[in-house]
Amino acid sequence: MKFVGLTDKEVEESRKKHGSNVIPDSEPTTFWEEFKETFNDPMIRILLAIVVIMLVMFFLGHAEIYEPIGTIVAVLIVAFVTAKTGVASDTKYRELKDSTKKDTCKVYRNGLITVVEVDDVVVGDKIILQSGDKIPADGILVDGDLRIDNSVLNGEAEECKKTATSIETVFPEELTGEVFVDKYSLFRGAVVFDGEGVLDVRKVGLGTMMGKMAEDMQEDEPDSPLKVKLSKLANQISVFGYVSAVVIVVLYMAYFIFKAGGFGAYIATGWSNILMNVIESVSLAILIVVCAVPEGLPLMISLVLMQNTSRMLDHNVLVRKAVGIETAGSLNILFSDKTGTITKGSLEVVEFFTPDGANIPLADIKNYGKVKSLVDIAIGKNTASMFDGQHRVIGGNATDQALMRFLGEESYNFLANGTDKATDYSVGLSQGFNSANKFSQVEIRELGQVFYKGAPEKFLAVAKKGLKTDGTETDLFPDVVNEKINEYASRAMRVLAFGYSKKPFTENEINDDVVIIGFVAIRDDVRPEAKEAIKEVQTAGIQVVMITGDRLETAVSIAKDAGLIQSDSDRALTSAQLNSMSDDEVKAIIKDIRVIARALPTDKSRMVRLCQEMNLVVGMTGDGVNDSPALKRADVGFAMGSGTEAAKEAGEIVIIDDNFRSIKDAILYGRTIYRNILKFCKFQLVINVAAVIVSAISPFFGIVEPLKVTHLLFVNLVMDSLGAIMLGNEPALEKYMMEKPRRRDESIISKPMAAQILIMALWMTIVSFWFLKSPTMANLFGTREQHYTAYFVLFVVAALFNGFNVRDDGFGIFKGLKDNPGFMKVWLAIVVAQALIVNAALIPLLLFKFLSSMFSCTPFGIVGWGVVFLIAFTMIPVDLLRKTIMGTAKEG
Repeated sequence: MKFVGLTDKEVEESRKKHGSNVIPDSEPTTFWEEFKETFNDPMIRILLAIVVIMLVMFFLGHAEIYEPIGTIVAVLIVAFVTAKTGVASDTKYRELKDSTKKDTCKVYRNGLITVVEVDDVVVGDKIILQSGDKIPADGILVDGDLRIDNSVLNGEAEECKKTATSIETVFPEELTGEVFVDKYSLFRGAVVFDGEGVLDVRKVGLGTMMGKMAEDMQEDEPDSPLKVKLSKLANQISVFGYVSAVVIVVLYMAYFIFKAGGFGAYIATGWSNILMNVIESVSLAILIVVCAVPEGLPLMISLVLMQNTSRMLDHNVLVRKAVGIETAGSLNILFSDKTGTITKGSLEVVEFFTPDGANIPLADIKNYGKVKSLVDIAIGKNTASMFDGQHRVIGGNATDQALMRFLGEESYNFLANGTDKATDYSVGLSQGFNSANKFSQVEIRELGQVFYKGAPEKFLAVAKKGLKTDGTETDLFPDVVNEKINEYASRAMRVLAFGYSKKPFTENEINDDVVIIGFVAIRDDVRPEAKEAIKEVQTAGIQVVMITGDRLETAVSIAKDAGLIQSDSDRALTSAQLNSMSDDEVKAIIKDIRVIARALPTDKSRMVRLCQEMNLVVGMTGDGVNDSPALKRADVGFAMGSGTEAAKEAGEIVIIDDNFRSIKDAILYGRTIYRNILKFCKFQLVINVAAVIVSAISPFFGIVEPLKVTHLLFVNLVMDSLGAIMLGNEPALEKYMMEKPRRRDESIISKPMAAQILIMALWMTIVSFWFLKSPTMANLFGTREQHYTAYFVLFVVAALFNGFNVRDDGFGIFKGLKDNPGFMKVWLAIVVAQALIVNAALIPLLLFKFLSSMFSCTPFGIVGWGVVFLIAFTMIPVDLLRKTIMGTAKEG
């Protein structure tokens, strides 16, 4: 045995001195932390301020207790739902993580080879590394040679060759992009493509490069676009409420002065009367502020986010932070990893052609008997790869594995086992691939032939013959073949050749009678579904930028195939070019950038920062430790399910299947959530604005308290919370992907939305005063109490009919109701609840007597109900007329 390894005592001493190899997980999200976080929401803070004002008014005897208590209940429900959603999302993520078996490694300990968990590795351990192993710690290669996949660390899918160095070699303290590709340094998280060797562990846990990146994740994240928009809305609502309140106080005091016959006469009424008038005016003004705030908005957002986080699991999207799903719908620009997201993540054979330049579709190659059987031998008997018991390809390098998948398990087993003497091939002499020869060869005894695979130029230098598609030999025309190879090279494909010779095996040479069987083109190809998804995302107005560690030529070729580069103005830059430019220069061309190649982690973070400075909402995908800082800094980070834990910790959303299609689904659902928030805002703000106007000017029309405080409580809380359920589940429509993305600082209330709110609120106000002042309506309802109770019903039912209007910007206001069955259920539930309140006095129970008294409602007849519903229904034709006149209506 070459290495003895550490003793148990030395392991403990090393652990005490250098620490553990555990990279601490982030603390689990607790219910209490999430609960407290809710109170940082600007809308919640406005509600709490209103609660304080209402409590003061109550203790002064000028307000009912119902409003502040109801508001407190609403706030507590919001905090509970938000906390429950946050904890549930975090728990799902941890369950997904815990379901994965812990990584182990083979280590020399006490003179024996022992298998230990990666967390138990210490500085000084000698780790045995073989093909397929994940490197458990940072250190140097002290024995053997390896080919490494560093993609989780630097994003590059290329093989990196490592050779042994002296155990005295010092591990580099300053890490740069060059250290990853030096001759001997190995880093935690990288994967062994091929070879065997021994790692001398120099850094563990937080001391590793992966550990340091995990520590960097602790910095504060930027506010989500939704939080920014809600802050702006909260300010707008506050200004509206406060200005309205001041105007009301001024108008009322002017009214009292005018009524008294002038300022002097009013002063003469006495300070006691003036004080009572001021208190009355201020009380009404506070009521106006209360009416102006949509108390249900925070609850609606919490409910919608909670419902959609669970729904997204069906689309292979695990939402770790609920607000991330809405942010996905707000994206202006998305920086996407290449390997495994846009591409399939592994090399594969994508084309096959014969020496005469004819392409054979991969699905049809089985129909070309002789060509297929010869290629099968050249691969199946001349490889370091194989299929294991779980039907996976293992061993060999990435190219060997790609060829083995092209061969297929059935053909591999057929060649390996030999069902009869005709196919029972045994290998004689063989020579593996090396960088000097650029080919491998194997002798098949039964055929008396030597089979080759390798670089095309090695074959073309000596070959005179090649096979046609029918398997017959023909003269070789190198120009035709080279033209074909150059075509594939321009598309970032690597071409391999296969051949056979009837002469004896010759070491380090391809025999001059070699007949070329055919060629394959290999690359990590674009996912077919990714092309379609990228197109849909671009149609949605979102700029997609591929950011990769691969070389520029490969990246550009993939970008063209994926549909990212489509015109001459689309730009592809390298990290070096990017770093030679100032921030202002980069900002000037950001809109044209489609590819960033040879990217470093710092490039990704810089691009996110610059885009955010331009008020763009930024998304970032990634799977490696190198992606983590950018994932965390971005407005929404999409971590890949197969990626590192550091990346998943940094991202708001985990794409379980690593597929760009799932990112597109997240964007669609995010847009749907925001659309539903807008629908709710239009629904609720029409109610609130109408309530403000009616309450403010009704005394000037001789109407005292058309809506009682308890009526406003029902409108503000019951309608808010149930309205959230009613509109929060509106279905995701593909047409939302045709809309332009929104800016980070864009106001929730746009001009068309404000117009709709004001026009419909004014119509509700007109209908309200006509209903309250009309002699016909007064005569229809026997008493003043019945008349005012009917108005309470009219106000609520008119708002409910307006709920249909906000479902669609056009005429399709009744479409898709079957996709949101909760809409009509809640709609009818509110009507039933109000009917119960109105008719509570008819039920001879103390509870219902109290309910009737609390809401000051008097039952009225069925004819009155019919009239009220008919008048309330006018909300629909009036809004359809508004849409037609304003030119906003379109087929829904």
